[in-house]
Amino acid sequence: MRPCNSRFALLLFSLLNVIAAQAQEPQPQAATPALSPATAVSSDLVFLPVSVTGPDARPIISLGKQNFTLLEDNRPQTILSFSAEDAPASIGILLDLSGSMQLKLPAARAAILEFGRNSNPHDEFFIVGFSRRPALLADFTSSADDLKARLANVETGHSTALYDALCFAFEKMNASRYHRRALLIVSDGADNASIHTEHDADTAARKAQLPIYSIIVTHPDAATIEERNGPIFLNGLSNSTGGQSFQDGDPSQMQAAAATVSIALRAQYVLGYKTDNVRMDGRWRKVKVKLSPPPGLPQLTVHARAGYYAPLQ
Repeated sequence: MRPCNSRFALLLFSLLNVIAAQAQEPQPQAATPALSPATAVSSDLVFLPVSVTGPDARPIISLGKQNFTLLEDNRPQTILSFSAEDAPASIGILLDLSGSMQLKLPAARAAILEFGRNSNPHDEFFIVGFSRRPALLADFTSSADDLKARLANVETGHSTALYDALCFAFEKMNASRYHRRALLIVSDGADNASIHTEHDADTAARKAQLPIYSIIVTHPDAATIEERNGPIFLNGLSNSTGGQSFQDGDPSQMQAAAATVSIALRAQYVLGYKTDNVRMDGRWRKVKVKLSPPPGLPQLTVHARAGYYAPLQ
C-alpha cells in the first residue's frame, strides 16, 4: 500500500487539477439544469450523475458525451444532454458514534473536516451522529467552522443503529437546497440496534436516488456477524447508488479517503436522456453506463446508479 502522506498529496494535486481545468475550459450545459439529477422527473425524462475514476481513485474529467453509452433495461438510450461542472451540492454526513468507534473517532472527525475543506465552497452539509439511535448534530450549513464546532465534543458509546440513521438522513435530505445531493458514511457498518431492517435501508436508498460514499472502518478481529457483514453492506450500498467505498483498518487512511470523495463529487458528469419506456408504473428500471474512452487512458471505472423507480400516475 502506498504511504498515506504520498497518497494524500497525490489526491490534493488531483483536486487542484480538477478546479484548474474547470476554471479554464468552458463547460457544456445541461439542457435543463434545474431538474434533479438521477430522478425521473416526468414520464420519460431522466438525469443520471456519473463519476469516472482511474488508478488510485482519481477522477477523469476529460471525457465527452461521445465516450458514454447508456442502457435502460438493456435497451440503448439516446443521451440528449451532457454536463461536467463543479456545481454546489447538498451533502449529508453520517458519523458512527457507537462504542466500537472509540479509538478511531479522532481520525473520523479529522476526515470529515478534511472533506469539508476540499468541497465546493457553496456546498451545504448536515451531520447525523448515530449510536443506538440517530441524532442531528448539525443542520444544513456551509460553514467549516460550524462543522468543526459541532464535532468537537461528540462522544462514542452504546450500540449501532446504522439503518435507522440512513432512513433519518434520507428524510432530512428532503429539505435540501440543491438538486445535486450525496451522502458520506463513516462507519464500520455493524448494525445491531436499528428498528429498520437492512432491506428497509436498501429500499430507501434506491428511492432517494443519490450517490452514497462510504469510509469503512474495519476491525482486525471482526468477532461478530454484524462486524463481518457491515463492510459488505456498505460496499454494496455505495456501488449500487453510484458512489464509492473505501475500506482500511488504518485510521490514518481516512483523511485520504475523505479527500478522494470530495474530488469525486466535484468532478461528476450528468447524463440526461429521454427513456423509451413511457409507462408510469412505479417499477424499478435498471440503468447501465458503458464507457468508450479515448486511446491512451489507463483502466477506468464508471460509478453510476444501478437504476431508478419510474413515476406513478
